[in-house]
Amino acid sequence: MRILLAPDSFKGTLSSLEAGHILEEAVLSLYPQWETEVVPMADGGEGTVDALAAAAGGEPVVDRVTGPLGNPVLARSLRLPGGRAVMEMAEASGLLLVPEEKRNPWLTSTFGTGEMMARALDRGDRHIYMGIGGSATCDGGMGAMEALGVRFPDRDGNPLPGRGSSLGKVETIDLSGIHEGVKNLDLTILGDVTNPLCGNRGAARVFGPQKGADPAMVEALEAGMVHYRGVLERTFGRDLECLSGGGAAGGLGAALLLFLHGTMASGAEKVLELARFDRRLETADLVITGEGRTDGQSGEGKITGRIAAHCKKKGVPCVVLSGSLGEGWESLLSLGAAAVLPAAEGEDIQKSMKEPKAWYRNAAERFLKERFES
Repeated sequence: MRILLAPDSFKGTLSSLEAGHILEEAVLSLYPQWETEVVPMADGGEGTVDALAAAAGGEPVVDRVTGPLGNPVLARSLRLPGGRAVMEMAEASGLLLVPEEKRNPWLTSTFGTGEMMARALDRGDRHIYMGIGGSATCDGGMGAMEALGVRFPDRDGNPLPGRGSSLGKVETIDLSGIHEGVKNLDLTILGDVTNPLCGNRGAARVFGPQKGADPAMVEALEAGMVHYRGVLERTFGRDLECLSGGGAAGGLGAALLLFLHGTMASGAEKVLELARFDRRLETADLVITGEGRTDGQSGEGKITGRIAAHCKKKGVPCVVLSGSLGEGWESLLSLGAAAVLPAAEGEDIQKSMKEPKAWYRNAAERFLKERFES
């Protein structure tokens, strides 16, 4: 047997690489004659750089950039052959970089994300894959574009800092100083968020509360975003009311699409492509994947669902070992997977998570014994 071990991360508990090695230990402890390959997975959000570094190789890069509240942070990215770079905006402007008591999308900025991109352009990278999940910001991407040389003057001609409080003050957009490398940039935006910039499904009202905004701040951010959208429309000559994905990462999606001419792509599918997953499937007898929680969203573009679909197409059995199952998990069965709840029925999942490595290994061993020794 040759087993491909391709789990997603268990958010806040196990990285995809850790989960993969735990599965590998479980397999080899029971069947040491089997061949295993660990291919950690991600969907463009948290863990994408680490997953692809393990699955596709490349050169790890660390840049010192400006964090969401202006403090310096170390942002990791990955260089691949052919002038390609893989990044996560969360590395520079992510919510996990801000202590809970300091989360405030009125003040946070994507400036560090733009710095990270500028450094890649300076190094000669011309194709950037940007994961845009997990942001701490709601600045419409102003901060990132500011770091790339764009200026946002107010009505008196004074340049505004890129943050949520500036959205309603922007009068014009000055593109004359934008980084020269942008002219030859091929930008792929990794994400599955389709929310527009404004409105009830927009960046402020849907995602603002998750980033620390109270109801009054949400409405102030929404008013600012509506004003900012009008300036963008005048600048780029486009109607942006229904721009799909514009509201992703607090409006960074709109900036990447408009200023940098990026294209949206499924993060999960792009990770599978870069990791050469289908090629690896050609010699696999079984695939085991997993995630912290499997539910209806797993079949709607998340990595576990895409893995199941690829396995079905290639005729390779696929099993999903998850931390828990939620409503709609059965959608993975229609995609070709057998979804399994590894914890014993009635077991306290949170209690299990206190020792996640032992818990997940025990669950994997239990599954393997039931499947191959029955």
